Amino acid sequence: MKKGFMYLLAMFLLIGFLAACGPDDSKKSGEKEDAKTTDEMPEKPETLTLWVNDEEKQREALEKMTKKYTEETGIKVEMIPVSMLEQIEKLDVEGPAGNGPDVIYQPHDRIGDLVLRGLVEPIDLGEKEEEYTENALKAVQYEEEYWGYPAVSETYALFYNKSRVKEEPKEMKQIMEIAEKDTNPAKDEYGFLLEAANLYFVYPFFSGNGAYVFGNENGKYDTTDIGLNNEGAIKGGELVQEWYEKEYIPQDLTPDILNGLFKEGKVSAVINGPWMVREYEEDLGEDLGAAPIPVLDNREHPKSFVGIKSYMLSYYSENKEWAQDLMAYLTNFESSLLYYDIAGELPARKDAMEDPEIVENPLYSAFAEQTKYGEPMPSVPAMQQVWEPFNDALNFISKGEPVEEVLNEAVESIKQKIESTGAN
Repeated sequence: MKKGFMYLLAMFLLIGFLAACGPDDSKKSGEKEDAKTTDEMPEKPETLTLWVNDEEKQREALEKMTKKYTEETGIKVEMIPVSMLEQIEKLDVEGPAGNGPDVIYQPHDRIGDLVLRGLVEPIDLGEKEEEYTENALKAVQYEEEYWGYPAVSETYALFYNKSRVKEEPKEMKQIMEIAEKDTNPAKDEYGFLLEAANLYFVYPFFSGNGAYVFGNENGKYDTTDIGLNNEGAIKGGELVQEWYEKEYIPQDLTPDILNGLFKEGKVSAVINGPWMVREYEEDLGEDLGAAPIPVLDNREHPKSFVGIKSYMLSYYSENKEWAQDLMAYLTNFESSLLYYDIAGELPARKDAMEDPEIVENPLYSAFAEQTKYGEPMPSVPAMQQVWEPFNDALNFISKGEPVEEVLNEAVESIKQKIESTGAN
């Protein structure tokens, strides 16, 4: 009995001691956890190297963003201008030699190729995952992992000249009426222009009729299932061919010609991307309008390609944790709006896309609206084998070749290129 009483007394004393110490210990535990989180990061490097796209406004924005990062962390960011088109091949050489960057900047449709070459590493978005738009997250996923911090979201929409188009076009039949009324090739005047021999821009008129690039089930692409010659694709091809036959779109139209004619006030409406907003504004001023791509005759919203540019982690980086810290900083809310303000490119974050600065802008809001109807370009390596054969097909279609036959040949060529390269 005595032993039992002494045992109970000891237990009560122990419980009382723990209760008294509980709050303080809890605080200390929290402090230790914070310290542990900090300790998980390795020692700060003196410098992180970032390859930036060689474009003036983009560099200007990043200079301000990285300067703030340096002020907050003490880590210097060395910015090296390298065109996005050249970064992959350059990293393939510079990385193994120890001269590569910690972070590169790439459009998401090249992720599969970068992964296949072993040039990048997956990243951990952690709790930040919920900060980015759904399309952005889909775009930077490959083989069930994330490969980039989404920075910029872009698609294309309809620009129109208010001095020639009095009311925002909402249906494609209105666009066709404008094309019929305003097109006069002899005077270099057109009602409606787009790069119709470029899959990137013409895709909405195929996808809106039921075409697709690769079969896609929950983000997993089946590269053996190519939907660029199905019934919907044929309808899209016939529509494009009709534009050329009626001379709505001239043969061998280039981006420079398209932009030049529109800025001169000789074109009523064009399909182009948000990267042209500032340039068009300089020439057209308040006459410039923008709208989502008008609905098709089947009442479907055209599904434009959505491209996500992201910061990606080099496989060869020796500062992987801090490189990710930099990427997270460059895509936070404040940085995203600063980049939009200077470079004129739309963010890939939910909160930034919902900011009044974008929502209340009549031009940029049109592109934000169009992204809701868009779909990310496939990021699998096989996507790189699609562009050339299909653009060749569009060129043949523009010259009056049989649409179905041309599309069948294009798809066969795509399959052969995928098989020969092993890029699935």
